[in-house]
Amino acid sequence: MSQHPSSRVQKAREALADRLREIRKDAGISGRELAVRCGWSESKSSRIGNARTPPSDADIRAWCRACTAEDQAPDLIAANRQSAGAHVEWKRLQRAGLRRLQESTGDLYRQTKTFRVYVSDVIPGFLQTAGYASALLTSIAEFRGTPDDVSEAVAARIRRNEVLSKGRRRFSFVLEESVLRYRMCSAETMAAQLGHLLGVLDLQNVAVGIVPLSDERDMWPMPTFTIFDDKRVHADTLDAASTLTQPSQIELYARAFERLSQQAVRGAAARALIADAVASLG
Repeated sequence: MSQHPSSRVQKAREALADRLREIRKDAGISGRELAVRCGWSESKSSRIGNARTPPSDADIRAWCRACTAEDQAPDLIAANRQSAGAHVEWKRLQRAGLRRLQESTGDLYRQTKTFRVYVSDVIPGFLQTAGYASALLTSIAEFRGTPDDVSEAVAARIRRNEVLSKGRRRFSFVLEESVLRYRMCSAETMAAQLGHLLGVLDLQNVAVGIVPLSDERDMWPMPTFTIFDDKRVHADTLDAASTLTQPSQIELYARAFERLSQQAVRGAAARALIADAVASLG
């Protein structure tokens, strides 16, 4: 099989093949012996080991079993499944406008029971008012040069956010205090947004923690990410949206969220930080 037309996907396949070869070498067996243990032709193990043929889930399990490394199979299978869609450029996602992007996550949001959200840049989408979302999405559309469907995108986001109050879902948010200070909109719109955030603190299924700017910390600020149950992570960068499904990746982000959460203040202390941000608007 020829290389995948996407260099990003091909690199992911090559990384997986490298890991499989390392497992074989650590087991001290040759490619021929691996093929015998798996019941394959020697050419099949060579094609998989050299990233010419993407392995199936069963192939990965057989490879790991032959190398007495069954514990590594779940991560490798997840890596194999996500290789084609783990990193998707925003340009591609937003090509048809922002409304479709808001609607594309609707099923995932409805299926998830526990959300863990860390933000270091803007108010979480779940908690945005229409005014704040409009200002933010307008900025994104202008920067990326996407079709101007901001009004429709805002309406779609507000509809999507109904999961906050429908069903038995739990939400845990950790915000950097800087999020309260970044002015993505007019003072009036920002005041309304912060007022809405104060109201969210009263919801029984929502926990909000804020990491104070002035406190000493042992976990650095990092790019925004969302953990959906214990099944996947969405981590965003300027150029791409990453979907991570490997158990080790999810565990890493869950550990980071826990550390950040421990540094956050809640209740009256969180309210005081929000009130101070409102007061700073003048």
